[in-house]
Amino acid sequence: MVNRGVTHLTGKASVADAWASLVAPGEVVGIKVYCSPGPSSGTRPAVVAAVIEGLLAARMPATNILIWDRQKGELRLAGFVELAARYGVRCEGSVNAGFDEAVFYSPEVPILGQLVWGDVEFGRKGDGVGRKSFVSRLVTQGMTKIINVTPLLNHNTAGVCGNLYSLAFGSVDNVFRFESETRRLVEAVPEIYALPSLSDRVVLNITDALICQYHGEQRSLLHYSTVLNEIRLSKDPVALDLLSLQELDRARSLSSWATSAHLPTTNYLELIQNAGLILELGVSDPARIKIERMP
Repeated sequence: MVNRGVTHLTGKASVADAWASLVAPGEVVGIKVYCSPGPSSGTRPAVVAAVIEGLLAARMPATNILIWDRQKGELRLAGFVELAARYGVRCEGSVNAGFDEAVFYSPEVPILGQLVWGDVEFGRKGDGVGRKSFVSRLVTQGMTKIINVTPLLNHNTAGVCGNLYSLAFGSVDNVFRFESETRRLVEAVPEIYALPSLSDRVVLNITDALICQYHGEQRSLLHYSTVLNEIRLSKDPVALDLLSLQELDRARSLSSWATSAHLPTTNYLELIQNAGLILELGVSDPARIKIERMP
């Protein structure tokens, strides 16, 4: 499914040519996954394996391919360390790699963070401490291109653990200050994604829509899921995340449990609107999204 999708998207005749049109052999490609819910509800290792095989077919050296997320321990539990060893590629955590103090996000309206161990400014004192979110050195110094692979999984505040949320919050420290209020989150996620050190590196977004889990967030609750058996590819992260939100809405509306539990029938769309209309990261109008389906 990944092979057919990438050749159709790029208009190339072979899998190798398709990936070669997105990345060059001399570049370092980071495959960003969302692994905290585990291998069933998070990004599924089989999808990442297909991406790796395509990159290898395009003559990308295995040592120039990197699977990553926030914590290496979570990557191991989700099966990605084992997967990386199988193909001879690397697997790293952005927090474990440390952060680049020259590259950071600081909102216009300062928000003090509750710093935790691992954050750059944890334990520091003084004016301005806790007001910045620094980008991981794994991103700024460890890769030149990024391929996003995210599950179709709900997020109680962001709406979906999609391409925007996964990359933004997987790349910086001091993120807990944004989780406490919806307004903070829907502004911070697209603004962090829009940092040149992140958005300029993204060459492809893939939604792992084999399973749509409409409740559970970071927990694997497959009894609150529906099987779609789809892989969705685009260079537009906003359009993919909007389609995921619509799919989550549809799944919840058909669930008797969601109705009895009084879950909202629609997700909060302000994050998508901020990303599309204000920051112009992609298309946030459903009428303007072109969908091409392959049997």
